[in-house]
Amino acid sequence: MTQASDPLPSALSASSFTDARGLLYRDGLLDPDGARRLTASALANCDDGELYLQYRATESFGFDDGRLKTADYSTDAGFGLRGVSGEMTGFAHANDISEAAIIRAAQTLSLLDPAKQAPAPPPVRTNRHLYTDANPLELVPFAEKVDLCARVDAAARARDPRVAQVSVSLAGSWSVIEIIRADGFTAGDIRPLVRLNVSIILEENGRRETGTFGIGGRYLYDEIMGETIWNRAIDEAIAQAAVNLRSVAAPAGEMTVLLGPGWPGVLLHEAVGHGLEGDFNRKGTSAFSGRIGQRVAAPGVTVVDDGSIQRRRGSLSIDDEGTPTQENVLIDDGILRNYMQDRLNARLMGVEATGNGRRESYAHAPMPRMTNTFMRGGDDNPEELLSRVKDGIYAKAFGGGQVDIVSGKFVFSCTEAYRVKDGKLGDPIKGATLIGDGPTAMQQVVGIGNDMALDEGIGMCGKAGQSVPAGVGQPTLLIDKLTVGGTATG
Repeated sequence: MTQASDPLPSALSASSFTDARGLLYRDGLLDPDGARRLTASALANCDDGELYLQYRATESFGFDDGRLKTADYSTDAGFGLRGVSGEMTGFAHANDISEAAIIRAAQTLSLLDPAKQAPAPPPVRTNRHLYTDANPLELVPFAEKVDLCARVDAAARARDPRVAQVSVSLAGSWSVIEIIRADGFTAGDIRPLVRLNVSIILEENGRRETGTFGIGGRYLYDEIMGETIWNRAIDEAIAQAAVNLRSVAAPAGEMTVLLGPGWPGVLLHEAVGHGLEGDFNRKGTSAFSGRIGQRVAAPGVTVVDDGSIQRRRGSLSIDDEGTPTQENVLIDDGILRNYMQDRLNARLMGVEATGNGRRESYAHAPMPRMTNTFMRGGDDNPEELLSRVKDGIYAKAFGGGQVDIVSGKFVFSCTEAYRVKDGKLGDPIKGATLIGDGPTAMQQVVGIGNDMALDEGIGMCGKAGQSVPAGVGQPTLLIDKLTVGGTATG
């Protein structure tokens, strides 16, 4: 991390952002000097806040039933003006980036009580850049994107005679942001994001089952359009569907659960991650509130949130308040060490912001959010962990889930799971759900694999009506006791 006195946006080369900046500033409407002047005036009586400018282009393609069903493209631009005074926040936004619109928005902030303390200092600057500035939407012609979907569809149907349905989706976005503070601090970022998803239905003897695979990240389309990648997507989706064709009814009851590496970390994300976000803990509404320094997980459990990993889906060079992202060790060897913080909650709790202030778009105020949240690997051999399961299940992939932040209670559905008896994988099972609460589940961890993996780059995280890209990960994990909901017994 390096300090910079240059007022141009952090995390970017000056030339690349200068070109993109023209999407935020237009002659006769708003210029950079005007943005700084209006922000200083609007936030003069506030503790903190910013003017957040954004231009965003998005596209998506949906290929279904052997033909292109949807092709969407849209652009959007606007600003969000936020003022903070104590615990109070004033926020206004518009899709019109102009001096007149900002002046109207500033009237909202006049309702705030005047600040009773000195303004919060600006974020630290950084020149770090975690992903390309290039716009993935413009670098590949429309026809090539459609052709990719058609090729995946045709290859999948030729791969297995049981294929009854193929759905292919391709999506990309490119966002340019600039953050302006009353103290003159400005920071900016250019954010690409792409994703490929393949869903395949196999039919055999009148039974149909689905398998899915997705991959993506903050890079360009060429990384997911290569034959090696999309053929892998087909193979993985068919393999999962084939497993589900052989599945039997899931057992029910309390039993040992072995979680696979990578995507099953979504359970950790929901059951533990949200409970470690600063706002819930400042308000005392999390199962982890007031427990810094206490044991909240079994020895060996280390949970990290790190938004500074190169090109990952949940990564950001800077967060949506201008704070550089970083590695945040939340639970260290089972002991709770930190929460994830945006600027507001960090200031009110007397700690430093951690680079976790995120927002869905200019139309939303920031809040503490996860980036890439994962458990670090341990020393156990995954095969040895399996051999220790006398009666339980192995959960390899998950679908949807939900969690109650106050209690930490969660419910997750498995999309690929297996019965385990005497250390051996048995029949795949269908309809299994995992039920428990985060703090208790973390105390029940009795084995941590040496195979930590991050997910393939498909996650979306929802909170308070806002959705943002996020990453998850974990090693193979052995949990001694967890409630399994199913339709069979024993």
